[in-house]
Amino acid sequence: MPRTSKLPLAAIDAWLGAHPGWARDGEALSRTFKFADFANALGFAVKVGCAAEKRDHHPDLELGWGKARVVWSTHDAGGITQLDLDLAEATEKLVD
Repeated sequence: MPRTSKLPLAAIDAWLGAHPGWARDGEALSRTFKFADFANALGFAVKVGCAAEKRDHHPDLELGWGKARVVWSTHDAGGITQLDLDLAEATEKLVD
């Protein structure tokens, strides 16, 4: 049983319009953040991981030199939920 329900596309599109940089990637939200170097990208990824642990909801993270890609989706709901939008907003606040 999903913790939250999958959102309608219109709600996701409205959210995306207010949050530049994020994109709908199939049944997920994704964004790549740019950093000065690997250490800053890694620090950001750790902060995202800590925020995810607090909410018991975990993104897919891809880490590289000077970049970190974050992908939020609620697998048991089959797509994007309000929890994903909330954590995507929280992710934005973690960028130094």
